[in-house]
Amino acid sequence: MPSKSILEQKQAIVADLAEQLKNSPAGVVVNYQGITVEDDTKMRKALREAGVNYMVMKNSLTGRACDEVGLSDMKQYLTGMTAIAIGTTDAVAPAKVLKEYAEKIESFNILAGYLDGKVVDEATVKQLADIPSKEVLIAKLLGSIKSPLYNLAYALQAVVDKDGEEAPAAEAAEAPAEA
Repeated sequence: MPSKSILEQKQAIVADLAEQLKNSPAGVVVNYQGITVEDDTKMRKALREAGVNYMVMKNSLTGRACDEVGLSDMKQYLTGMTAIAIGTTDAVAPAKVLKEYAEKIESFNILAGYLDGKVVDEATVKQLADIPSKEVLIAKLLGSIKSPLYNLAYALQAVVDKDGEEAPAAEAAEAPAEA
């Protein structure tokens, strides 16, 4: 039987993981078997830069943390050599980075994930990874808002230019009539 101090340590780990899961918008569970140390180091760096916490933890501890936050369905994916990537702010970041490595490394697999408190399958995680970044989406939105305004400005300018061309012709036509 484990000592009381070891049980307390494990309970603290589960509580910390549960808190991270509860406060994050999304996360991904992967099977990291077969990844080289070099690739793992690069992947961890990319995840850190994207604001993602990546942890290799015992499946039983991860399962308990999932139970605490209502992600019990995630436990079915916690077999073998698993790791969990938890997005701190961006819901798309963990899926994006991990999908890139899953495509490069044959034995590295995305198993499942969660999004807004619901467990999602591998296909949904991959669809999430294909969503453009927040900055790109904002730029597209602003571009679509700005485009009609530019078109209106060009149309108004064309009307002004057209009136400007007709005015000298009208003045020239009126001038001989006065003489």
